[in-house]
Amino acid sequence: MRIKKRRAMSVEQEALSKPKLTLQQAVDIVISGKRNEGVRERTLEDYSNMWRYFTDWLAENYEDITYVNDLTVDVFRNYINYMRFDKERYGNHPYITTKQRVGLSDTTVNINLRCLKALLNYLDREDYLLVNPVAKLKLIKQDVDLTNCFTDAEVKILFKQPNLRDYVGFRDYVGMNVLLDTGLRIGELLSLRITDIDFKTRFITIAAGNSKNRTMRLVPVSSHVIRLILQLIEENNRHFKTDRIFLSCYGANLGDRQFTKRLKYYADKGGVEAAKVTAHVYRHTWARVMILNGCDPFTLQKIGGWSDIRTMRRYIQMDTADMRKSHDLHSPATSLLNRK
Repeated sequence: MRIKKRRAMSVEQEALSKPKLTLQQAVDIVISGKRNEGVRERTLEDYSNMWRYFTDWLAENYEDITYVNDLTVDVFRNYINYMRFDKERYGNHPYITTKQRVGLSDTTVNINLRCLKALLNYLDREDYLLVNPVAKLKLIKQDVDLTNCFTDAEVKILFKQPNLRDYVGFRDYVGMNVLLDTGLRIGELLSLRITDIDFKTRFITIAAGNSKNRTMRLVPVSSHVIRLILQLIEENNRHFKTDRIFLSCYGANLGDRQFTKRLKYYADKGGVEAAKVTAHVYRHTWARVMILNGCDPFTLQKIGGWSDIRTMRRYIQMDTADMRKSHDLHSPATSLLNRK
């Protein structure tokens, strides 16, 4: 009995020693600390947004929760169920007023969950939490998506859509070519400057500050795409004074969302009905075709900038036609026994 009382007292003392952080104070501490750790502003913005979505839901469903140490694992499990089955997509959006489907995709739910786990894990590491409510919370298991690449026919259709006589159309066409030729991420593409490209050796230097894993790398470019980039630079020099390559029609920096909308526009225009049309689908397509054309995985990993080869494997999923062609070409029964 004495031992149990002592343990109970120690827990109470530990609880009293923890600061009573409100939900807003908690996120402010995390954002400040993560910023000091060098986390990018885009990531910090995601943390703030995901926490705001969560606390807005809390205000409607758990009015008695004021402090971060009031949160429990059941609260987060209920929030996950709400996102998966009850949350209206684009709910309360200022511009989207049409009725949207209810329930977020598992991918979107996991993005939210990763941000919340990062926030609570930071507070736990800094000894602000009595118990970490997300310590045992796992991400939703997702089916592997085998449709995240363009087919050869879709690629040909997409590249016929931009109007090459128009500045925006030609700029988009060059950007699409760079994506398909190099596998750059959208942020890496849109941050390109003239000094990042060696036109003689045909290499792009991705600075550590623009790379996802904060590592500088060299990316080779084909001579065809180099010529297109030079033409775009020449067109830019006629109207703007900047060394950035991908610009808006007014000479401002081109944003991720703006360029993604253009990519989707060309897909709609060409009747390409892919589930998603983003720069990342171009990256998946680049990786898949590079492997099919004979590029070895380690070279692909180095060009693509993946720190873990297991991550790269998700980019080179093949459809049944690719599998059939590869099997027919490399089957031991065919090559060793000469059976056709």
